[in-house]
Amino acid sequence: MKKVDCPLCIEDGGICLVRTKQYRIVAPCEPEFLGLIRVIWNEHVVEMTDLEILPRNDFMRAVYFVEESVRQMMNPDKINLASLGNAVPHLHWHIIPRWLDDSYFPVPIWGQRQREISAEKVSQRQSDEQLLMRYIQEQKLEG
Repeated sequence: MKKVDCPLCIEDGGICLVRTKQYRIVAPCEPEFLGLIRVIWNEHVVEMTDLEILPRNDFMRAVYFVEESVRQMMNPDKINLASLGNAVPHLHWHIIPRWLDDSYFPVPIWGQRQREISAEKVSQRQSDEQLLMRYIQEQKLEG
């Protein structure tokens, strides 16, 4: 079931890297948050416990796969996993690489900017993000 006023029912929410019957893995390509990837349930569901156990497990395996991929390809100091749904009540997870020197660390990316980062680091992370996106696209995921 799709909901006509839900942005994640209407469009992918970024560049779709993987689409299965149950979920999609999307790079929102937000320049301020390089390496951010979302795993989005395809049907309009609001909470994890709205899913049956097997699909829920498949969905979380995709989240874990993305987390591991981000760690390998982006080499962050920390990973933030977030599933809020307050602004967009459609089941999705944010997998967010964090660095000690990123613009928002240690506060959440939705918080107050703490600093600017160098153009050199931005350029390196942009390159790493492209490699990450290609890596995820090349994987054979089921779900």
